[in-house]
Parts: sequence; structure tokens; C-alpha cells
Amino acid sequence: MVKDAGSPSASKGKQGRKSSSSELTTGESVDDSQDGASVNPRDYVNSLARGLEVLRAFNRTGRKMTVSQVASETGNTRAGARRILLTLVHEGYALTDGKLFDLTPQVLELGYSVLSSKGVWDIARPFIAQLSEEVRESVSAAILERFEVVYVAGTQYHRVISVGISVGSRFPAHCTANGRVLLATRPEEDWDTILENIDLKKMTEKTVTRKSDFRNVLKKVRQQGWSLVDQELEIGLMSIAVPVRNSSGGIVGAINVGVPTIRMTPQQMVDEILPKLLATSENIGASLKAGH
Repeated sequence: MVKDAGSPSASKGKQGRKSSSSELTTGESVDDSQDGASVNPRDYVNSLARGLEVLRAFNRTGRKMTVSQVASETGNTRAGARRILLTLVHEGYALTDGKLFDLTPQVLELGYSVLSSKGVWDIARPFIAQLSEEVRESVSAAILERFEVVYVAGTQYHRVISVGISVGSRFPAHCTANGRVLLATRPEEDWDTILENIDLKKMTEKTVTRKSDFRNVLKKVRQQGWSLVDQELEIGLMSIAVPVRNSSGGIVGAINVGVPTIRMTPQQMVDEILPKLLATSENIGASLKAGH
């Protein structure tokens, strides 16, 4: 499961006429003190929301789509979906062969600067790289965003068969080791809401899909402080993860080691990889305390 992020390049937007900080281009008066307030229905931009939903649709499906498929996935009309797709193509965020549309690596620029600017992961990167070199496997770090994990740092160890996940990649939290660690560390009073809303999508024959079983998984992960996922995201892939804590003991994310099943058994992961993973997490935490 190797994903190449590419090198995003910023597209240059068109400059409109200048306006003062207290005036929109329409001449509407703006109260700067309300910038952080909840959105007034008059301020909600439906076209932007529809465009963002199109971007999310590609993330959900992970495939190229026709205009009709995008319309079906997003609830847009076919004409509306077409206009959004053509706008994304024009701005460099999508491409098309005339029938199928797909996103370009330039989409990564929308979130990469936020992910890469997080001080925690700047501090963590050398430790992640050191662990990868020590275990000779790929190591990744992720944060939780609702019911998905978003990868914010990582080092891919290059072998004939390797596991690589690009910064910005997203995967379902329920079937990833990082995701389970991060869900399990949420307050237990939140678990009912989590279980009520999470989609335990079957990714492989091994994926836990019953909510009662998944609650037991969360209990086990919480008790032991780490998670091992054996081929529940993808056949042939195992992953083990532990949480990373900041100076106040709060969870800032999780780090994991991913290994093809042909190289290790689950018990070997626990015996050989877990101690090094826990030590790396502790070292990152200690450095966060020293740096803050």
C-alpha cells in the first residue's frame, strides 16, 4: 500500500479589486469582532460547501469518477457537479480525460501547510526516522479527525516489499492501529456516541464490523495502551501503534509501525517492535516537555 504524494505546487489566484478590511467587494459592512462567531445563514456560501463535498467524495471513493457519479455521491445536480469539476480542473486541483475526473497532487497544498507546520511533529520526525532505521520498517504518525486518521509525519523504509503512507493520507480509524489507539483514548462517556455514528465498513474478511465487538476492542486497547491490527485494513499488512502525549499528558496523536505479514507474526510485532515503539513515544513526549 504505497501512495506517492507528489510535489504540490501553488496555483496563482486571480486578483480582484482591493477592498478595505471593513468592507466586502460588494460594499457590505463587516464587523471584524464577529469573525469567529457562528455562521449566519446569510454568510454561508453554498457553492463553496458543494465544492468541498466534491473533494471529499473523491477521498471517500478513492477512484476516478464521471460527472454523473460525482453528482450521485454528492447530491449535486449533474450540471452543478460538472461546473465544480471544471472549476477544479481550471485551478489545477483536478484533471480529466474527457470522461473521467480525478484529483491532482496539488490538492495536498490545501492541508499540507497546516499538517507540516505543527511543532509537535517537527520535534517527532527525528525520533520517527531513528525508529524506522532501527526496526528497518516504515513508521508513521497520525491524528484523529472524526472517524478517520490523517497522517501527519512518517518515514518509509525502502525494501523490496515496503509499507508507505504519504503525509495527508486518510484511512478509516476503526481498522487502523493508529485510529484504534486514538479512539480508545477518548473519554469512555463518548464511546456510545462514537459507536452510534461510526461506520464500521468491512475492508477485508478480518475487519471487525459488529459494534459490540468493536467496543470490546476499544476496551482492550485502552487497558493495554497499544493496538495491533492484523490485516483488517488490507490483506498482507499488520500495524502496531501507541499514543503520543504532550507535556500535560494529553494525547496529540499516535505513531505506528507497519509491516507486511510475510516478515513478521503478530507475536513478533509485540515482542520486537512494541518495546521500541513505546520508547520512541516516551522520547517524543520528553522532548515535547523540554521544548515547551
